[in-house]
Amino acid sequence: MSQDLQTLKRIVATTVATLGYELVGVEFHGQRVSALLRIYIDNEQGITVEDCQRVSHQLSGVLEVEDPIAGPYTLEVSSPGIDRPLFEASHFERFAGSEVRIQLRELLDGRRKLTGRLLGMRDGVVAIMDSEEREWRAPLDQIEKARLIPKL
Repeated sequence: MSQDLQTLKRIVATTVATLGYELVGVEFHGQRVSALLRIYIDNEQGITVEDCQRVSHQLSGVLEVEDPIAGPYTLEVSSPGIDRPLFEASHFERFAGSEVRIQLRELLDGRRKLTGRLLGMRDGVVAIMDSEEREWRAPLDQIEKARLIPKL
């Protein structure tokens, strides 16, 4: 059994694509008692509960055979929702102009949390403009979580 996250992502991506969905992202939270594997899927028509069940059922079988996770875990399959998580550089480009909330792995100029208008990718880093018109730039690998802030 391998805890290699890249192997896990590859298995998930292949299964999700085979079923005709877009893989938005994979979150894996390892814990001592039970880990959590959360998969976000999407398609042009949106995602229904039945879509999540279909992917969950298929993915459960594949993960049981491939066995990439040591120990017990819970599998969750979900739509990205209105506060869509952003994982890849292409997501930060696609949603440029949107309001975002970003949590960093390490302090950046004294801050770990940034909120503002997403400017997209600039010179290989994520750029956002905060409410005080300050531009912040964070390397993609330093972003722990990023989500759109829904317009209500």
